[in-house]
Parts: sequence; structure tokens; C-alpha cells
Amino acid sequence: MRQKKQVYQFKVTLLEIEPPIWRRILVPASYSFWDFHVAIQDSMGWLDYHLHLFRVTNPETGEREEIGIPDDDGFEDDTPCMPGWEIPITEYFREPGTRTEYLYDFGDDWQHEVELEAILERVPKKKYPVCVAGARACPPEDCGGVPGYWDFLRIIGDPTDEEHETMRRWLGRPYEPNVFDPANVHFDNPRKRWDFAFRNA
Repeated sequence: MRQKKQVYQFKVTLLEIEPPIWRRILVPASYSFWDFHVAIQDSMGWLDYHLHLFRVTNPETGEREEIGIPDDDGFEDDTPCMPGWEIPITEYFREPGTRTEYLYDFGDDWQHEVELEAILERVPKKKYPVCVAGARACPPEDCGGVPGYWDFLRIIGDPTDEEHETMRRWLGRPYEPNVFDPANVHFDNPRKRWDFAFRNA
């Protein structure tokens, strides 16, 4: 019952990029890892086109575990991936300062550090999740990971580059790498996202 009155404050930082691309979000303590995944996607600006997983440390055993979407076709000696929709975040995030890794798109290999900053009381009548702070725009999907992102910034920022117009057409929208407004973040319903990804597939 206590969890219904609490929210978890997380800082999510995309690794290997300077200046940092990061978000601060508050999510219900009752969330599963799937729910949390959807909140990270929506706050960062990813489109959830690719697989993801959390690499976590079990607080009981100290062992590293993976939570995400199980792969029935994986190799026998692979670390088993537990289904995120079945596991509450409270089982692994027990106190502020706890950190874990969130990996998105196993091809582009976007690695994020996730830190539980605080456990707070819910504000009555306030809707959660909510993004309260952050910096810089999310890289475009499928731009080639960190190396591809640097190439993208160089090309899109130089109108004289021979690939500039091709890159603009590929992107299909304006892009300001240093602009982010938490007020523009829209959070999808994680249950509807799950239905779309699995039940309706």
C-alpha cells in the first residue's frame, strides 16, 4: 500500500556523449520494468523501434541480471532475460543512489545510466510519470550509434557538406541538438504499448 503513495525520481543519462543528454523523471513506485522502459523511451525521445534491456544487480545475491524482452531463440549459455512486465522496479531499486544500465537498440548500442535519486511522496492529484528536467535533444533513431551521431551532427551543421541535403531529407524534420523542453514530453500508456507490441502483433 505504501508504494501507491510514493514516486521514484530517476536521472537517465545517455553515455559516451558530451555535453550530456539526460532526463529527470518521476514514475510511480508501483511500476514494472516494462512501464519504466516506456517512460524512459518517451522522456528521452526514442521511438521504441528496437529491443531493450536493463542490466541490474540483484540486491539479494549481488549477481548481475538482465530484464527486458526474453529471447526464446537465444544461445544456451546466454544470460537469461527476465520479462520486464512481470518484475516491479522496487525489487531492484531499494534506496537512492542505486544505479543500473539501460541498453536500447542492440545495433546502435545506446547505453544509458539510470540512477535512483530519491523516493518521494506523491503530490495529490498530480499525474505521473512526469519529466521535470533534462538537457539536449535525443539522437535520431538508426543514425549509427555514437560514431554515427557525431557524423550526423557534423553534416547537419554544415550546409556546405555534400551530404547535408541528403541527411536533411533522411531526417525529415528540423533538429536542434541543444534544445530540450520537459514540458513537451508526452508519456504513453505502458499497457497500451505492451498490447501494441505483443498482443496485437
